[in-house]
Amino acid sequence: MKITTFNINNIKRRLPNLLDWLRAAEPDVVCLQELKATDAEFPIVEIQRAGYEAVWRGQKNWNGVAILARHRKPVLTRTELPGDPSDTDARYIESAVNGILIGCIYLPNGNPLSSSKFDYKRAWFKRLILHAAALREAGVPVILAGDYNVVPTEFDIYPTKSWDNDALLHPESRAAFRHLLNQGWADAIRAHHPDEPMYTYWDYKRNRWARDAGLRLDHILLSPDLAGHVVDAGVDRDVRGKEAASDHAPVWVMLRHTVQMPRTRADRSGGAGGRPDSRRGRGPKEPTAITSQRSAAAAATSGRRQSTSQRPSGRAIRRRPLLIIDGDSFAHRSYHALPKTILRRGNKGAGAIVGFANLLLRLYEAEHPRSVLVAWDTLEVPTYRHEKFAAYQSGRTFDDALLEQLTVLPDFVAACGFVNAKAPGFEADDFLAAAVGAEERRGGTALVASGDRDTFQLASPATTILFPVRAGEMARIGPAAVRERYGVDPKQVPDFIALRGDPSDKLPGAPGVGPKGAADLIRRYGSLETMLAAGRFPAQAEMLRLFRSIATMDPSAPLPAIKDQQPNWANAADLARAWDLNRLADRLTKMMQTKRA
Repeated sequence: MKITTFNINNIKRRLPNLLDWLRAAEPDVVCLQELKATDAEFPIVEIQRAGYEAVWRGQKNWNGVAILARHRKPVLTRTELPGDPSDTDARYIESAVNGILIGCIYLPNGNPLSSSKFDYKRAWFKRLILHAAALREAGVPVILAGDYNVVPTEFDIYPTKSWDNDALLHPESRAAFRHLLNQGWADAIRAHHPDEPMYTYWDYKRNRWARDAGLRLDHILLSPDLAGHVVDAGVDRDVRGKEAASDHAPVWVMLRHTVQMPRTRADRSGGAGGRPDSRRGRGPKEPTAITSQRSAAAAATSGRRQSTSQRPSGRAIRRRPLLIIDGDSFAHRSYHALPKTILRRGNKGAGAIVGFANLLLRLYEAEHPRSVLVAWDTLEVPTYRHEKFAAYQSGRTFDDALLEQLTVLPDFVAACGFVNAKAPGFEADDFLAAAVGAEERRGGTALVASGDRDTFQLASPATTILFPVRAGEMARIGPAAVRERYGVDPKQVPDFIALRGDPSDKLPGAPGVGPKGAADLIRRYGSLETMLAAGRFPAQAEMLRLFRSIATMDPSAPLPAIKDQQPNWANAADLARAWDLNRLADRLTKMMQTKRA
C-alpha cells in the first residue's frame, strides 16, 4: 500500500501534472495540500477518470486539502482540526482508507515571525499535538501526512544562513515537531533514509531548483503499529522538474501489506458508542470523535468487515438488511470478464453463471442479509421507455451464449433459496426501486448491488448502493457520496441524467450541458421542473421531461413476496454439479458445511 503526500500548489493550474504523476506513480492514497480552489472547483470528474475517489475541503484562493484513494472511497471522519471552532481555514481533513486513518495536514507557514501569523502557527501546532495524542490513545493505525511547514533539523535544508529568521526553522516550530515524534510517531522518510537530505521543497526564486537548494517540509508520520510495515519511502524529485510544476515534490511510503484494524474496546462493548477504558483515560478529551474514528476506519477495510450500522455487535442485535441485486448488470460484467472457455454440461457457456454465482455468494457472506432478491430485465418485451423514445438503448446486441445463460441464471438464484423479480414491461432497475421502497416502508435497511450509476437515486439513510470499483471490491454509496460524486442529492439524480444525458442509454441530454453544468443548474433551481418553469431550454422542455421519466426507476414494479430466508446451499450445489460446474459446487458444499459447524 503506497501512501503519498503532495503540496500541489493550485490544483486547477497543475491538474495535468497531478494526473500524469498519478498514472506514473500509482499511489493508493494521496494527501493533497494547497488546493487553492473552492469545493465546487475541485476537479472530481477528472480525478475519478484517473481511477481515484476523493474527499476534500476547498477554500477560495488559498489553503485547501484533499484525500484521494485509488479504486475506493475514503470514509470521511473530519474536515477540520479540533480545538478552535472559530478557525475556518481549510487545513485539515481526515478519512479512513483500507483500515488506516489518514490525516492530511497543511500547517500554517507562520511568516513573518513578528506577525499574528506565527501566533496562529503556534496555536495550530498545539491543537495538532493534542489531536495526535488522542489518535494515539485510540489505538488505531494512523498516518499524519502533509506539508508541516517545518524543517526539522539542519540536515533537512541545503547549507545556507538565509532562512535562519524564517518560521520554518524557528526553534518553537522544530520543538513542536519533536513533541509529535516523542509521542511515538515515526518519521517515515528519515527512518528509512537517515543519511540523505531528501528535500521536498524548492522555492521558485533564486534558481533554487537548479542549485538543489531544497528544504524538507513535507512529512509522513506513522503510528507505531505501522512503522514496522514500511518497505520503502522516498521523494519523487523528478516531478518538481516538470514544466509548470509545484514547488513541492510528492513524498511517499510503501507499506508491506494492508494493516488490519485491531479489536478495540468499542468493538468488544457493542459498537462505536462504547465507553473508553477509564483506566487508560480519554486522551485529549474527545472520546466521541475517537470512537467514531475507530468505526470509520473499521468500515473502510476492503469489505472484509460489515458496516457497524448493519452487523450485530456485542449484545446489540441489529436488523439484517435486504440484499437487492441487479442480476443483468453483474451477469453482463461476468460474461465479458471471464474466459469463454468456461463451459457447463452440453458444451454450453458458463462464464456468466460462474461469475455471477461467485458474486452472489461473496455478497451473502459479507453482508449476511435477511433475504436476497435478484432483479432481471425482460429483454424480449419492450418497456414504456422504448415505446416513448425509440432511440432508447438502441444498437445493443448480445451474444447468443450470454442470452442463453441469462435464461438459466434465475434457476440458480431459486436453487439457493432466494427470490427472482422479473416481469414484461419492467427493467431490473424498476424492481430495485420497488424493493427499496417496500423495505424502507417496513422500517428495514437495504443494500442495492449494481454496476449502474442510475441506482444512486435510491441512496438514502436506510439504503446503501454497493457499486463495483474493481475485481472483488465494492464501494458503499450513500447520500453523501452521491453528493460528492454528482453534486446533487440522490432524488435529483434523474434530473441530473436528463440534463447531462446518458450515452449508454442513448439519452442526449440538454444541448451544451455537461456533468458540472447539470449539477450547477439543479443546485440553482432545485429541480428540472422548476428550471423549465423559469424558461430554461424552452425548445427541449418536453424532451427533457421525457428523459427524466426514462431515467427514473419505477417503484410500481410487481414484487414477489420477500420473506426472511435461509439459503439452500445443498440444493444449489446439486444444480451446479448437474451443470458439471464442480468447483462452484464444491464452494457451495463448503458453505453448507461451514453453516452446520
